[in-house]
Amino acid sequence: MNDVQLGMPQLPAPDYPADVRARLEADAKEVIARYPGSRSALLPLLHLVQAEEGHVTRTGIRFCAEMLDLTTAEVTAVSTFYSMYRRRAGGDYQVGVCTNTLCAVMGGDAIFDELKRHLGVENGETTEDGAVTLEHIECNAACDFAPVVMVNWEFFDNQTPESAKRLVDDLLAGRTVEPTRGAPLCTYKETSRILAGFPDARPGAVEATGGAGPASLVGLRLAKGETAPGRGADHVVAPRTTAEESASSDPEHPAGPTAEEGE
Repeated sequence: MNDVQLGMPQLPAPDYPADVRARLEADAKEVIARYPGSRSALLPLLHLVQAEEGHVTRTGIRFCAEMLDLTTAEVTAVSTFYSMYRRRAGGDYQVGVCTNTLCAVMGGDAIFDELKRHLGVENGETTEDGAVTLEHIECNAACDFAPVVMVNWEFFDNQTPESAKRLVDDLLAGRTVEPTRGAPLCTYKETSRILAGFPDARPGAVEATGGAGPASLVGLRLAKGETAPGRGADHVVAPRTTAEESASSDPEHPAGPTAEEGE
């Protein structure tokens, strides 16, 4: 019976080496000082410890608990709830293929299947060289650029199986890869530190983050009475001039029922 394993983590978790602990404590105190209540700093602190080891380890959970006066159970509950925190070691580049409804029907499923075959891994697995971890992900609010692939949370829009294979081949070869939108690509650990709230000091990185892409702004342009790209003047929608000019006040295009409840 002594050989039975229940899947429980070994306790107590080991601490960081003294020099690492001192460095992380200084960073953690800077993060905690931003919040009126210390426990509100848990999410960025989880990113901080993830930046140290590439995933949230037992040591990282212990560190967060001690810094915030929480139990390790409380920290574990949060770290396992959010998918942006890894539970095990992964690659320098996390390649996520959106397989939610729109991306899936636009080719996301085909991209994911092709990348699994091309890389020789399954969902959540990492290539043998430790460079790329492949996973399917849920909607990333970029449906107008479907199908979307994300690498360390940076966007690669309008992908195909072939373009996605070229992308991972470049990552495996160590070649420079530029996202469609957003900051220049960095490693997963570097990304985690940025998400912890520390500045991205790379030249031009902040300026490169940009804003919404053209496809996201078409509806806004039409609402302003502008012509959508590639469309004629017959596609212009006249802008509203008063707050009262809404769908609900247009009898030919009602927004919904106008009767009182119960009638």
